[in-house]
Amino acid sequence: MPLTPSYPQLLLRGLLAGLIAGLLAATFAYLAGEPHINAAIAIEEAGAPEGDALVSRDVQSGPGLFLATGLYGVALGGILATAYTVLRRRLHTGSDTTAALGLAAAAWTGIVLVPYLKYPPNPPAVGDPATIDQRTAAYLAAVALGLAAVWAAALAARTQTHPWARATAAAAAFGVVVTIAYTLLPTFDEVPADFPATLLWDFRIASLGTQTILWTTLGLGYAGLLARLAHRTETPVTVP
Repeated sequence: MPLTPSYPQLLLRGLLAGLIAGLLAATFAYLAGEPHINAAIAIEEAGAPEGDALVSRDVQSGPGLFLATGLYGVALGGILATAYTVLRRRLHTGSDTTAALGLAAAAWTGIVLVPYLKYPPNPPAVGDPATIDQRTAAYLAAVALGLAAVWAAALAARTQTHPWARATAAAAAFGVVVTIAYTLLPTFDEVPADFPATLLWDFRIASLGTQTILWTTLGLGYAGLLARLAHRTETPVTVP
């Protein structure tokens, strides 16, 4: 019979998958996102020049980017491994790969997609500094409500037996929670009229791409490491 992996074994693989995902996402952000940030900073400094930053842009966009994103990926890997450990028996699938990918997809939907559609990220020179506290609180509320929408979808799917009914119930529950959340959450429209629309769009796409690469790599990497762990813990069975 296969041995049951321990939590440290699962956690270690989650941290490793998170580190790989963070470094890969940082590479994408460096190539696809940093040019747009530099262009936005140039616009910001042209309108209101500021003093020297505590950390130079070379450090921020190089070692700082890879360090921060790598640590962020490690943290998410630990959270994914913990969620997998706690929820694995409640997932209606016999495949560890499906379970890991499903959890990663659910987390991306609740943590990234739902808040992104309500509060898309803005580059420098966009946003009123006076509302940063309100915007931060609203964004965190959107993350919490996004996870609640995913959880509601999972609960609704369990009330049905046929696949099409499960999918319909999940989509309906998710849509209801998200609609209520978007209605209750405040709206911020602080993009200057003269800010280049193309630059804003490219920055937001790069931000979404970074998050998508991170979570996709994390899910695939963790699923692959789980498969290797399952193969290693298998013991031969003697058949009479």
